[in-house]
Amino acid sequence: MRTVVFARRNAKELLRDPISYLFCLGFPLVMLLIMTVLNENISAQANMVIFRIDYLSSGIAVFGLTFVMLFTCLQIAKDRGSAFLMRLYASPMAASEFIGGYILPLLVIAVLQSLITYAASVVIGLFTGFSFQIGGLLLAMAVLVPADLLFIGFGLLFGTVFNEKAAPGLCSVIISLSAILGGIWMDVGALSGGLKRICEMLPFYHIVEVARGAVRGDLGGMAGHMIIVAGYTVVVFMFAIVMFANKRQQDLR
Repeated sequence: MRTVVFARRNAKELLRDPISYLFCLGFPLVMLLIMTVLNENISAQANMVIFRIDYLSSGIAVFGLTFVMLFTCLQIAKDRGSAFLMRLYASPMAASEFIGGYILPLLVIAVLQSLITYAASVVIGLFTGFSFQIGGLLLAMAVLVPADLLFIGFGLLFGTVFNEKAAPGLCSVIISLSAILGGIWMDVGALSGGLKRICEMLPFYHIVEVARGAVRGDLGGMAGHMIIVAGYTVVVFMFAIVMFANKRQQDLR
């Protein structure tokens, strides 16, 4: 019950900020439209599919999750900076209840964001001549849940360790890595050498690939991608929980 009450408070804080609507909901839709227009003006001889709506939809869905990470980070850093958490530390709430209270509303926002992105992609597909399979879209949303948790975990970790001024800078690094090395704006499969190996070592490429595969109904290799994403998620959350518990103990002293 304490987790649910705390989650409601955090949801209200997020909903009070109009910027959250702009970035979490509006920005992915704008990017979908811009990249679709760009794709329509690319010559067919270029054989570029990265901006085609079936590829682009999952890329934008993953890119949108980076802003959920940013709002997670800012919310926690702001609560720490305002001494709000300090007052709550005196309550009977356990560390798991604090973390659960932050995760629940943000997970709902992340899932809704993916739903809106894919729904908009279906509409765009009607105008560009591409037909989505509803089963593939639902599967893509399901396989993105571990990614939702991964980005929320990054936000939880950065918001716990750093203050309001430093935390967004760390989030911008993750946003850049996911956009560039995740294969959202470039075809990682066309790369070779060390850069491609770096992309394959990080979770962002695997997140995008598993979502794109689900949309297309291509399930080959999905298990491998999911294992890597799940492994990163567990590790990031372990660090976040340990750091949150340590910060709580330090603040109580």
